[in-house]
Amino acid sequence: MVPRLTRLAIHINDAGITLLNKDQIVYREPGFAMLGDDKLTTGNEAFSRARMDPRRIQNRFWSELVTEPLDDSRFAHLSAADLVSRQLEQLWRTGGSGVSELYVAVPSYMNSQHLGLFLGIAGELKMPVVAMVDAAVAATRREYRNAVPVHIDMSLHTTTLTRLTQQGAVQSERSEVLDSCGIYALYDCWLNTIAEAFVQQSRFDPLHTAATEQTLLNRLGGWLTEAARGDHVEMELEFSGVTYTASLESLSLIGAASPFYQEIASKLRTIFRAGEIPAIQVSDRIARLPGLTEMLKARVGGEVFVLEPGATARGTLARCPKSADDTSGVSLIRRLPWDQTAVEIGQHTADRSEAGTPTHLLHGHTAHAIGNSALVLGSQEGEDARQITLASDMPGISRRHCSLLRKNGQCVLEDHSRYGTFLNGHRIDGSTVLQVGDVLRVGSPGFEFQLITTDDTDG
Repeated sequence: MVPRLTRLAIHINDAGITLLNKDQIVYREPGFAMLGDDKLTTGNEAFSRARMDPRRIQNRFWSELVTEPLDDSRFAHLSAADLVSRQLEQLWRTGGSGVSELYVAVPSYMNSQHLGLFLGIAGELKMPVVAMVDAAVAATRREYRNAVPVHIDMSLHTTTLTRLTQQGAVQSERSEVLDSCGIYALYDCWLNTIAEAFVQQSRFDPLHTAATEQTLLNRLGGWLTEAARGDHVEMELEFSGVTYTASLESLSLIGAASPFYQEIASKLRTIFRAGEIPAIQVSDRIARLPGLTEMLKARVGGEVFVLEPGATARGTLARCPKSADDTSGVSLIRRLPWDQTAVEIGQHTADRSEAGTPTHLLHGHTAHAIGNSALVLGSQEGEDARQITLASDMPGISRRHCSLLRKNGQCVLEDHSRYGTFLNGHRIDGSTVLQVGDVLRVGSPGFEFQLITTDDTDG
């Protein structure tokens, strides 16, 4: 009798490296490493000491996978590759027994050098990698008809937004990576907000000692879940035999995270072009962050679709092609067929934003009306009836750089330049829909314009 092949899938995301066996998640631990006096630990064990002994902690080795020694005196004899190898070894001991085929979903920020190094490490550990697939493609198992899907996931230090095409199958079109916009930066933000609530309500500062700061970090996940489900969070901490309590409105946590959320929403808006219906697909990790999916729905429009835990690894295992005998040429798969029922998205979901449609473009102290005929920005006067002529000596400005007009009840910006037009600091992709409060920039360092609305009844 021929033995049955055992197939597993790994999803590489250092906020939670996931190993899936059929429908069961057998390992899901963060990309943390701790170098003690006599041993190197990774995953949850290292995370549980992250605030107790931060100088012994590393948490960027997955996103900075190289063989050079780490720039840290305590870790100088180790490289990021060594730490990745140690965590993979731990993962493989947990669920790799008897495995014949291993499929790996990888984030878009891992380049060919990173992937080659990963395969080398996996080979040394005798991990039978037979295929790698783009994580956003692996997670997308159905067609979003009439819409353009963008997959969003968050790692420890970055947020990745991947625009997908749907010509007969799902394929990665392009990815945008927001650095310094990861889950661990959010944790710092929320820990400070929670600590302030304890100080004000209980006169107890949980950040005063490393032990209570670690307790805050350990409890944070449960409090975030509570905040996502209700209007407030009841918190409790014990220290030296005394129990301290604090209550915090969920809106306070959302407000603290607002700069990060706004950055994600602003970048996401530039990925969609004017006239496109957004299908925003988010990982379960994104969905657990209080207020984020609601903000994306309000600021970007379209529909938001939440994936189940382990969705990326499941999509990898279910749809990657069977292995060939020769695995020496493992390549990255960027296109996969769907295996779930398509979802129809109606035209009514195209309406974007609850922020309002701007009526004027403010430049200096002058407000220029945005109407049904194009308002053109450029360095030279042309045949356009309405134009804002900018200084020609400013680098990065085309003669007819961009234009704004009202179209189907929206304010549409179109970029005609080769230098790019920037919305809230992000370069747009051809065209986009503008909102009240947006900041538009052309040129370098450039000219800035604000999108405003006026009340005609004011005179």
